[in-house]
Amino acid sequence: MSETIDIQILEKPLILEKCYEFVQHHAAGGNAIFVGTVRNQTQGKEVLRLEFESYIPMAIKEMQKIADQILGRWSALKVSFHHRIGILELGEVAVIIAVSCPHRKAAFEACEFGIDTLKETVPIWKKEVFEDGEIWVAAHP
Repeated sequence: MSETIDIQILEKPLILEKCYEFVQHHAAGGNAIFVGTVRNQTQGKEVLRLEFESYIPMAIKEMQKIADQILGRWSALKVSFHHRIGILELGEVAVIIAVSCPHRKAAFEACEFGIDTLKETVPIWKKEVFEDGEIWVAAHP
C-alpha cells in the first residue's frame, strides 16, 4: 500500500469503510465506490455460492497497473482495490473499488474503468456453484 494506492486480496470479509476511509482526500470533489456482491441467480440458475481463486502476485501487479492508469488518466487522488478469494455465500462482498477525484464525473468514469479492466485482465477466477453442478466463469465478479 502506498499513500495513493491500496490493493488487497483477502480471504476474509471485505470492509467497505476501509476503502472509503482510504480514498478520503481534502481535494476530492467526488468519491465513487463500486461494490460487487454474490447474487442468488445467474443464467437462469440458482447460485448456492461462489468460489474465487487467484494468482495473487500477478493479480496485485495487474491491479497496480489499473490503479496507475486511473491516477494518470482521471487525475485521481487515491484508489483502493479490495478483492475477496475463497468461498463466498449469497450477499457477501466479492470486490470493492473506490476512487477519489477532484470532480465527480471523473470519479464515476475511473471507478467504472477500474472494475471493467479488472474483470478483463486480473488473474482472479470465479466458480459458480449450483445445486446441480458448478462452472468456472471466464469473467470476474
